[in-house]
Amino acid sequence: MEYFHTIRIDPDKCQGRMSCLRVCPTQAIRVRGGKARMLEDRCIDCGECITACKNGAIRPLTDPVGELTKFRYTIAIPTPALYAQFGQEILPGKILSGLRRLGFDDAYDLAYTCGEVSLVIQEYLRENKGPRPIISNVCPTVVRLIQVKYPSLVDHVTPIDIPREIAGREIKKKKAQQLGLKEKEIGAFYITPCPVKMLSIKQPAEKVKSHLDGAISIADIYGPLLSAMETLDKSEENNSLENICLLGLGWAIAGGIRRTLKLKNSLAVSGITEIIKVFEDIERGKLKHIDFIEAYSCPQGCVGGSLTVENLYISYNKILQLLETLEFEKIKACPDIVKIRRRYRSGYYFIEGKLKPRPLKPLYEDLSLAIQKKKEKEEIYARLPKIDCGVCGSPTCQAFAEDVVRGEAELTDCFAMIPEKFQELSQELIKLLKKTAQAFSSKIPKKQTLSKEKKRKK
Repeated sequence: MEYFHTIRIDPDKCQGRMSCLRVCPTQAIRVRGGKARMLEDRCIDCGECITACKNGAIRPLTDPVGELTKFRYTIAIPTPALYAQFGQEILPGKILSGLRRLGFDDAYDLAYTCGEVSLVIQEYLRENKGPRPIISNVCPTVVRLIQVKYPSLVDHVTPIDIPREIAGREIKKKKAQQLGLKEKEIGAFYITPCPVKMLSIKQPAEKVKSHLDGAISIADIYGPLLSAMETLDKSEENNSLENICLLGLGWAIAGGIRRTLKLKNSLAVSGITEIIKVFEDIERGKLKHIDFIEAYSCPQGCVGGSLTVENLYISYNKILQLLETLEFEKIKACPDIVKIRRRYRSGYYFIEGKLKPRPLKPLYEDLSLAIQKKKEKEEIYARLPKIDCGVCGSPTCQAFAEDVVRGEAELTDCFAMIPEKFQELSQELIKLLKKTAQAFSSKIPKKQTLSKEKKRKK
């Protein structure tokens, strides 16, 4: 299977410093010939390598704004994290108006659908008697981490579709009916805080096709959007909180869902390193008492995405302040729970397909050969220093042994093998010199040899 990735490595900028190799949680990077390269089946597009690379050799991929021209009608669906990118005085309503002034035909407040899905999660937790804990699927990196590294946890991932997909499906259908257009003529674009959301659009993990048509980076749209908001007249500003859903706004930060739903037996975790610790605890059976886990690969949730602009902690604080304001003013503007329950029972919110593990490439397809190669890998590993230094261009000694077996690395790439190889070469050289000397002496005529001996005696 071919995998789409939102991360690109520029070999011209890469200096092979291996910082990307050391932070990759799925060992998807190798450094060969002084250049980093990606193992397609292992990469989960977490973006850790983007942050680690100081040379800018690894860059994210998103859609350019020019993609809008392909559609007759365009809709912006911004992540709630976008509301945290501007000053305290700029509220969500004004940002949505700014997106319309920027050139989108409409802008949809995703916080409303997030609030809807929050209530759906509550229903699912109440009714579902399956394995615990249930893990949120809002972060595509987390979903792919489970597929690649923790396949036993696939059944723990919630089967409820993510808000941006539900919103894309609903609004395209609604606008097609209103405007007399075909759904394919309407472009729904997600304003994203990180590149992995593009991956979930181009190659969804659970279904065949996304309901969204592209993702535009917050970093790319920030400047033009700020300028557009400055040109709004008073009738367009709508700088209020009247129509913002309290439940949905919390999706911008780690812990926002459990906070707004007031879930008692739940956890919120962010950052790949911490997520791995939690997932390993689940595999050990230590967290069966927990009902729900929010997991975000970016620190503090979507506000910490690599494509955001504002300082992470300022963004996080703004969302908290908005939540506190909404709670204080009792402004909730959230969906009708009766309608949600009716839709829930009809299966409206569930993902079309089923999440499956993503198997890594085997050593060999042929079973007998695979067993032989596994034994060879173990023998090579036994000779290695087992310090996982990464100097060889592989992240660990185990990975290096496998790379050697696959023919993708040489044993002498390991610095510890150089003296051993040198000794082998030295012994081979001595043997070769002896053979050469013997061959040379055998070719000298016997008389000539005797005369030389007589001269030595004299």
